[in-house]
Amino acid sequence: MSDTTTDNSTQTGDDQDLGAAGSQLSTAPVEDSPSPDLPSLGVIGWARWFWRQLTSMRVALLLLLLLSLAAIPGSLIPQTGINEAQVADFRERHDVLAPVYDKLGLFNVYSSVWFSAIYILLFVSLIGCIVPRTWQFVGQLRGRPPGAPRRLTRLPAHTTWRTSADPEEVREAALALLRKRRFRAHAVGDAVAAEKGYLRELGNLAFHLALIVMLIAFAWGQLFKSEGNKIVVEGDGFSNTLTQYDDFKSGNLFTNDDLEPFSFDVEEFTGTYERTGPNRGTPRTYETEVTYTEGADGEEKNALIKVNKPLEIGDAKVYLVSHGYAPVVTVRDGKGEIVYQDAVPLLPLDNNVTSNGVVKVLDGYRNPQGKKEQLGFQAFFVPTFGGSASGTMLSQFPALDYPVLALNAYHGDLKADSGIPQSVYQMDKTKMKEFKDADGELLKKLLTPGETMTLPGGAGSITFEKDVKEWAGFQVVQEPGGGWALGGALAAIGGLAASLFVQRRRVWVRAVRGDDGVTVVEMAGLGRSESAKVPEELGDLAGTLYERAPGVPDPEPDGTPEPDGAPEPDGTPPEDPGAPGASGTTTSTDTDSQAVPAEGAEQQ
Repeated sequence: MSDTTTDNSTQTGDDQDLGAAGSQLSTAPVEDSPSPDLPSLGVIGWARWFWRQLTSMRVALLLLLLLSLAAIPGSLIPQTGINEAQVADFRERHDVLAPVYDKLGLFNVYSSVWFSAIYILLFVSLIGCIVPRTWQFVGQLRGRPPGAPRRLTRLPAHTTWRTSADPEEVREAALALLRKRRFRAHAVGDAVAAEKGYLRELGNLAFHLALIVMLIAFAWGQLFKSEGNKIVVEGDGFSNTLTQYDDFKSGNLFTNDDLEPFSFDVEEFTGTYERTGPNRGTPRTYETEVTYTEGADGEEKNALIKVNKPLEIGDAKVYLVSHGYAPVVTVRDGKGEIVYQDAVPLLPLDNNVTSNGVVKVLDGYRNPQGKKEQLGFQAFFVPTFGGSASGTMLSQFPALDYPVLALNAYHGDLKADSGIPQSVYQMDKTKMKEFKDADGELLKKLLTPGETMTLPGGAGSITFEKDVKEWAGFQVVQEPGGGWALGGALAAIGGLAASLFVQRRRVWVRAVRGDDGVTVVEMAGLGRSESAKVPEELGDLAGTLYERAPGVPDPEPDGTPEPDGAPEPDGTPPEDPGAPGASGTTTSTDTDSQAVPAEGAEQQ
């Protein structure tokens, strides 16, 4: 290897040359060094400074961290849009904190002003980061790698040797080799310049673009989403209209016209459970057979809805989320005429489906005096009764092994016409009177399928029919941005992987004829950051090129050639005579040959 020397008069020019060689290895903006002689910024200057700070990558990361921290209260404090009952309970139990939380918007975190401000600033910051860097990256793709520095031996990884091949042959061989290795290469003067690893910057841009897509998708989903719950008994149906839901919530921009038009009928619910072992009572199968139609005139189709396997209809997904029992009861008046007959869904209280609810007879009933009245029955149901010896009305197993229905009877006014919404699973007793038994106590009785409880004074009766139906609880969800959010997340992962594991690097090969007529070949590599990959790759390229342009011995100081092949890049004899660095490329150890990494080169 020819020794490299540097004089002070050319130091500045070499540094600028290296800076040009290492420039544009990334699209990160170069910050201007502040000058003490600059005048005051003024309004426009401060606006530019604020915009540059907002669109810097570190501010974007800071805003992303703030957004994550701001979302924490939404998972710890009850939210009005998720569960109003929990919010009301929190207000009752915390008289001091509740007003403070109201002023801070902590009961509506995701729609509060401060959360929206962070969200919008992050969105603007990411766009301000990505747009200029994207255009700069496109310009780099349309351009060519910069020419070789004048002194390749000053780069971190370099090697050199002498060969008898013509310089033109060496450059042609180097150009073909680099293109074969998927470098973007071209000849510039007496050298070949090549570059590789654009996928790193592409992955970086893709990662941040994916974050923008995810932000838009989340915002779109929150604004236009809808979520409703409905309990449907076997044999009944559901139509996707707002009045059909038991409870319903939606985003701020959602309208009734956005509901997906469909309907379905529940044919049968099937639930099986573990009978023995430590997991006794654990569900093994929860599935519902339904017949559904899309639109008003759609064709009927059959489907099987399972847990975590929803029915997808357009943009809507129908999930199976709960299950319970609906005993069929028949209520008759004093004349024996049926005034009510239906399956009554009851809400489960435990894993063994111990359930409770109410039976309300609102119309058609008259008391023994002929006056219109309403009946109400508190119902307590167990699918597997433990027997009178157990002394409790708690189910022993979730399947219908020994169903028992316990009833309490009331009559009067259920206040159903007061205009105040009522739960179908609760009964307002403020204007109701108890039916009394022979002992003057509240009338109550345990019924097995087929048994009847007779009301006193000829008021009628209620029968627990032998048919016990099951009901399925469905959640209908429409999230228009779900697919975009998933695609953005996958793209972000792929882009992040590319930006972490792919290195942007450049390689130069110079071949010139020396004073003695022998061609001198110089190769050097420069990476975006210091890595062992650049020297290893350069050594492999140099070894391949050396096979096509083998070396010749260096001349002795007195003009006679050395007996062996070309020396190593660091001046030591090679392991394989003539090969340029049998152990790979090395960095020059000359005192005046300072290695300049890519980051340093960009700042020169």
